[in-house]
Amino acid sequence: MDIYFESSGTILTLITLGKYLETKSKSKTGDAISKLINLAPKTSTVIRNNEEVSIPSAEIAVGDVLVIKPGESIPIDGMILEGATSIDESSITGESMPISKCQGDMVISGTVNLNGAIKVEAKKVGEDTTLSQIIKLVEEAGNSKAPISKLADKVSGVFVPIVIGISVITFITWIFLGAEINFALSLAVAVLVISCPCALGLATPVAIMVGTGKGAENGILIKSAESLEALHSVNTVVLDKTGTITEGKPEVTDIMSADDVNTFLKLAATLEKNSEHPLAKAIVKRAKEDKVELGDVISFEAVSGRGVKGIVDGVLYYAGNASFMVENGIDVSKAMIEANGLAEEGKTVLYFSNNQEIIGMIAISDVIKSTSYEAIKELQKKRLQVVMLTGDNQTVASHIGKQLEIEKIVAEVMPADKEKEVARLQEEGRKVAFIGDGINDSPALTKADVGIAIGSGTDIAIESADIVLMKNNIQDAVSAIELSKATMNNIKMNLFWAFFYNIIGIPLAAGVLYHSLGLKLNPMIGALAMSFSSVCVVTNALRLRFFKSSFAQNAPSPLGTEKEKINEEEEKMVFEKKIMIEGMQCNHCKMTVEKTLSAIEGVTSVEVSLEKKNAVIKSNVEIDDDTITKTIEEAGFTVKEIM
Repeated sequence: MDIYFESSGTILTLITLGKYLETKSKSKTGDAISKLINLAPKTSTVIRNNEEVSIPSAEIAVGDVLVIKPGESIPIDGMILEGATSIDESSITGESMPISKCQGDMVISGTVNLNGAIKVEAKKVGEDTTLSQIIKLVEEAGNSKAPISKLADKVSGVFVPIVIGISVITFITWIFLGAEINFALSLAVAVLVISCPCALGLATPVAIMVGTGKGAENGILIKSAESLEALHSVNTVVLDKTGTITEGKPEVTDIMSADDVNTFLKLAATLEKNSEHPLAKAIVKRAKEDKVELGDVISFEAVSGRGVKGIVDGVLYYAGNASFMVENGIDVSKAMIEANGLAEEGKTVLYFSNNQEIIGMIAISDVIKSTSYEAIKELQKKRLQVVMLTGDNQTVASHIGKQLEIEKIVAEVMPADKEKEVARLQEEGRKVAFIGDGINDSPALTKADVGIAIGSGTDIAIESADIVLMKNNIQDAVSAIELSKATMNNIKMNLFWAFFYNIIGIPLAAGVLYHSLGLKLNPMIGALAMSFSSVCVVTNALRLRFFKSSFAQNAPSPLGTEKEKINEEEEKMVFEKKIMIEGMQCNHCKMTVEKTLSAIEGVTSVEVSLEKKNAVIKSNVEIDDDTITKTIEEAGFTVKEIM
């Protein structure tokens, strides 16, 4: 008689096999986190009692001085006390080119020292480091639930009792139709087995884990699954100007005064030295470059969005925009004629006055990033409305907007009013993403449907932003939007197939086609189908690991960079050198040599052979042998010959 030992055994075997394959596939979703964790070295060299001591990295304390040799990873966030080098920050920021660092510069945990030994004072250790915060963000985002995931959970909660009901009805119906008990029971069990909602439960979380992990690999930190989902429905992107569209490093271009230029510059820099505004810092920087000694200022006061005032040598002075001058009773009508001409060139003009009249003006320009044009064009190509917000006057803003082909510009906006502009757009029914520096723009970042903070990666605005871009590049915002859309499409596809599978499978298992076609689903086949449906959903989600942004395919910016302006004939020239190297013993040595040579300016490609003990470099400029020899020897290897 039929006792179904083979069915129960096969069902358990198939389900176990399916769970094994599912677990194996899901383990790949944690690859990004594993890679991040492995960036931190297990041991580090610390100076204790004037001696170099190797200790576990977990034991490093704030204030410790570390010795970081070429090829070693940096375990902490700290400041360089001694030495100069190039740092590979690609693993954290996604920036492919090495960054030159010297005394006083900050270094980030998880990055690699390419050439030159440095001494670094630990400023942030353990869970406070940038690397640890990134890992924490990625883990939290992967474990969070998107609204669409919550919907799937609700459906599953209703789906399970319905399926149990269908199973019971199937059994009763076939008994009523005169079938034997074992036949009816077989179909009832098949319904239960094939409709197990594993695929439905996996459809969303696996895609979220892969999507957030892929973002982290590209320097895009997504704080939650909710923000990842919300980003795909955004139809308006609001951009802060300074530090987002522009470099955020303004330079003094013109100094106008009836007095001696250095005398006026001394007064201006003295008045501005206590201000944190980028324009004020540009003036102080110019004074230092011109070796102008600063005086003392008392009763200093900064008025947000307007300017500053203070007493220098017993006289009250004002510095700021035209509105600030007018508010303090200063006539700017004559000075504005010259100021408007400078503003038409895209320069920001600061007025300086005593308590009676204008005594001079300083024009400052902030260079537009070479990547901004390309990113903005890609956003517009995706039919997203692009809005630029700036505190600059309308003339300067229009000049920059014209260069970048931005149609909607909101100028002369106070920092506190940026949030109101975002709210106004939302009242019009628009879904808004705000991209800013994450510090001065915190209210707007919080108010927006999705707040995107753009920063260098060492002082990221995690609290106010939903998404953090580790590089100063709004092209990554384009990548984030594309990643969000790819993730949501993947989730919808997973949910469709999970539902479609059950819609087809349950009637078949219930024996709907048995009388007409003689089709009956064995519980063992149902278990097999159920198991592999889960594997298919996970595998589909893993396709996100191959996500690539499309912005790199766009036409280059007409603004260009200096590199883009190099003569075409010079770009076509390729110089090749073969270097015989002693001291390479392992793949780590090979990687160190490759990164060290790549850091040399002009090098376009490097091929290192561990077996042949050589390296072949190609460059677009002639590199002298002494530079190559010195670079390799600083990394701890010996050059035998250069051909």
